[in-house]
Amino acid sequence: MTKDIKFLFESKVALGVSADEAADGIGAIEATVTTWGAREGADGRKFNYMPEGFAQWADEFAKSGKPLPMYFQHNDMSMPVGEWQEFTFTDEGMDAKGRLFTNTSAGKDLYTIMKESPAMVGGVSVGAYADEYCMVDAEGMEVGADEDGFFQIKKGGLREVSVVMNPNNLECNISKLECFRADGSLDLKLIEKALRDAKLSRKDATTASSIFKQILATRDEPKVEIENTPIQSEADAVVNETEEILKALAERELLKKLNNRLKG
Repeated sequence: MTKDIKFLFESKVALGVSADEAADGIGAIEATVTTWGAREGADGRKFNYMPEGFAQWADEFAKSGKPLPMYFQHNDMSMPVGEWQEFTFTDEGMDAKGRLFTNTSAGKDLYTIMKESPAMVGGVSVGAYADEYCMVDAEGMEVGADEDGFFQIKKGGLREVSVVMNPNNLECNISKLECFRADGSLDLKLIEKALRDAKLSRKDATTASSIFKQILATRDEPKVEIENTPIQSEADAVVNETEEILKALAERELLKKLNNRLKG
């Protein structure tokens, strides 16, 4: 019997956004959706996931070419607010890449709120299923059903991954919302926020952001081709002057001969 479960993982999005910025964004998002090994959530549930339990699902997902739906608060009765396109395994857990549908009202609103208030809306939660599961200890050894153990998926996968408000795993986080707009221009607000997160002062972060802006403006300016007038060397000038004198003398001699002929 397949068991459906929802697991909550905390995300922190340290980003700012202007009121209309979502209209220009492409909504790219990256997140760690689960971690490997034994852990206990804030709600008291215990899990001990290993990549082997999700390996077959991940392989089939990659081959299918069909994205996984992204919902808000697991509201799968509504339209998706985005999609997850790629899942990869690391030594620490499972990472995902996707995008919010910023061309829809729900996706655009969620995108804006996540940037305005990442502390309020900054979590991801997976809706998982388990075809095979068991209870294990912290080292992954199976224990009896009546023992206090950790839930482990031996064979299963994900049905959806949601953006949520109440996560409980501090090791999982949304690591990125895109800093490039749809037209390819750089969102300097995100650059400034990232510099602040890297412990730069507000003044230094603002200064660095302004420098980025100046560099990009200079880079994007149309280049004007300046046609250089060749500079004559002194030798070339002498040759040219001599040629002009000889030409003038020849013309004067020609005029003399013509004049003599007319008189004769």
